[in-house]
Amino acid sequence: MAEQTTPIDPAGPPPGDPAPGTPAPPAAGDRPVIRDALGVGIAVGLSGFAFGATAAGAGLTVAQACALSLLVFTGASQFALVGALAAGGNPFTAAAGAFFLGARNAFYGLRLSQLLALPRAARPLAAHWVIDESSAVALAQRGRRHTRLGFFVTGATLYVLWNATTLLGALGAEAIGDTGAWGLDAAGPAVFLALLAPMVRTARERVTAAAAVLLGLGLLPVLPGGVPVLVAALAAPAVLWAEGRRRPRTSEESPR
Repeated sequence: MAEQTTPIDPAGPPPGDPAPGTPAPPAAGDRPVIRDALGVGIAVGLSGFAFGATAAGAGLTVAQACALSLLVFTGASQFALVGALAAGGNPFTAAAGAFFLGARNAFYGLRLSQLLALPRAARPLAAHWVIDESSAVALAQRGRRHTRLGFFVTGATLYVLWNATTLLGALGAEAIGDTGAWGLDAAGPAVFLALLAPMVRTARERVTAAAAVLLGLGLLPVLPGGVPVLVAALAAPAVLWAEGRRRPRTSEESPR
């Protein structure tokens, strides 16, 4: 006797799918996003110890170091500012170098503003958390819900930990001794380079990065602290100009 089977309605849901009207559990899809965001936030947030100790070793008070983390909140720029001051650079030059390093966050914001589509009331808070790590986690997600989740979990975790560890690092700087001997001043730039390296993919980007490194290191012994960073920023327009000179003009080649 033939086995009786239940006919499948072509208009209905496929076998195994939930019945119509049953909401899909969002928590299951949120867990990987939260896990990645917490992982990045905790790993990078702990490097605030290094900044706090380096800032105190450079002559900043605990209050000044904490104010930088609370109000500036961009690690590479903070390390650049403190490093330039420790090298005896002019405060205005050091601040200018830190500003140009932090300006990259504005370009992240242009893209994230479209993906997050936040209400006006939430934009000032979100703008303060637009940094390398929160942008990287947010841009790696699919869908607005996960993009927002990755951005805010990373930003909140990193902001809390970075400021807490900055305070602890500044308070413990005297117990550590010479922060330069421990190499703590290199922790922030090392984290920044680790995030930046996977983004350097094309030949143009590699040439620009190499030119910036050569300019910065080559001028470091002869220019005041903070100035080599400003000069290294000229690598990008220089590479674009050289590339434009080599590229044939399409208007001259195209037939009239």
